[in-house]
Amino acid sequence: QLQLVESGGGLVEPGGSLRLSCVASGDLLKHYAIGWFRRVPGKEREGVACVSKSGEISNYGDPVKGRFTISRDSAKSTVYLQMNSLKPEDTGNYFCGALLSFTDSICIMTDLNFGWFGQGTQVTVSS
Repeated sequence: QLQLVESGGGLVEPGGSLRLSCVASGDLLKHYAIGWFRRVPGKEREGVACVSKSGEISNYGDPVKGRFTISRDSAKSTVYLQMNSLKPEDTGNYFCGALLSFTDSICIMTDLNFGWFGQGTQVTVSS
């Protein structure tokens, strides 16, 4: 059973950086595309970024393009989200989810088959 655990959140000033980690249990990560999502109270879940199971194809939400980078390290069963030039509107609970993938194709963050979500890690951008 796939389990995902996030870490790396915290309080950062506007313009700062954070790197989030999503660690997968066992050796199962290779079968899944992984997405990062965020949620703010009162708003719907928002797709931030996702990466194909090979790590070769990534996709980003418009608000984070050019500032965030998603990557994966198969040896560590970990997917990272490097967040630079953070803004107050990036504040939220960030969590990762997995999409079982039989081909190495672009992932769509609105895909309803994303599941196995972790509990998330809080990111607060404030001065």
